[in-house]
Amino acid sequence: MPQDSLARKLVRRLLPAFFILVAIDLLATWFMTGVIRPQPWLLRDLFWVMLLTQGLLVVLFVWVLISGIRLELLSINQLADQIRQRSIEDLQPLDLAGLPSEIAPLVLHFNDLLVRLDDSVQAQRRFIGHAAHQLRTPLAGLKLESELMLGQDLPDDIRTRADRIKSVTDHMIRMGQQLLVLARADHASRPQDSFVRLDLCEWMRRAGSDWLDRARAQSVELQLTAPDSAVWVDGDPVLLGELLGNLIDNALRYGQGARRIELRVLSNPPSFSVEDDGSGIRADDLERVFEAFYRAADAGPGGSGLGLAIVREIARAHGAWWKVISRPAFEGTRVTLIFPGPWRGACLTRAE
Repeated sequence: MPQDSLARKLVRRLLPAFFILVAIDLLATWFMTGVIRPQPWLLRDLFWVMLLTQGLLVVLFVWVLISGIRLELLSINQLADQIRQRSIEDLQPLDLAGLPSEIAPLVLHFNDLLVRLDDSVQAQRRFIGHAAHQLRTPLAGLKLESELMLGQDLPDDIRTRADRIKSVTDHMIRMGQQLLVLARADHASRPQDSFVRLDLCEWMRRAGSDWLDRARAQSVELQLTAPDSAVWVDGDPVLLGELLGNLIDNALRYGQGARRIELRVLSNPPSFSVEDDGSGIRADDLERVFEAFYRAADAGPGGSGLGLAIVREIARAHGAWWKVISRPAFEGTRVTLIFPGPWRGACLTRAE
């Protein structure tokens, strides 16, 4: 048997106990039959005593057997815990240290499957990123041509078609940008390497001001509530800007009847939220709004279903928790992101 075999370890653990039990049994039998000459009544009592001790010895042997098996299977239980605690993005091979030789081939094949699966996922993500990047140039040219056409005197039917082409082109360009952001926020690309220390309040003032013109054009008041002192977090300003932009864009696009959008920053725990007083999200859609390409039935035209999926991926890249509430618990919709800090919010979602 191999040196690290589970059977070898069990035999090595159980043999001493077995030999000790056999030796005690033989010694007791020899002493009662060869040394002493018991009377019949004493022999009967000794018989019951030996029967009881034999039962106790069997129980002791079973306990040694069970404890030995549990101890030797501890490494397998640790492997199960290691698998259970992994996030869905972690496809790194499992550690083989301390595993019995009977289990090692299974884990080796499983590791090989993980490596191939990781290569496949990376190839798919690279293809999406490269395709989105390569489509930007022809789409930009198509948009420019449609804008040049719209700048000329055209018949009404041709103008309608040119305007439709421009609208579809804008939509495709936006989707390509969102796919690139998804690729950049991916766990495997290690966006944490570009993290910097930033003041959440000052960053929110700068990033939120970029949306003032569009909010005013839709007669929506954009407000900011933030503490006077700095709220420091580690993050990528570009990715966080995309996250905030998607949340504000969703509030402007789908918050029907909204008259106010409030950007709120809190210091304990470090967090920010985007809330509006619009029509809100239906309860059936709350559990799925962060899925890629998912769009609610009443979402209306436009949009690709990637906005909140990008929010989720960027939040995961920053180790943040997220929470969304809507009617009737809240008058409108509020999306909250809480960054790693001393406190952790209740009823939050995070990829572990």
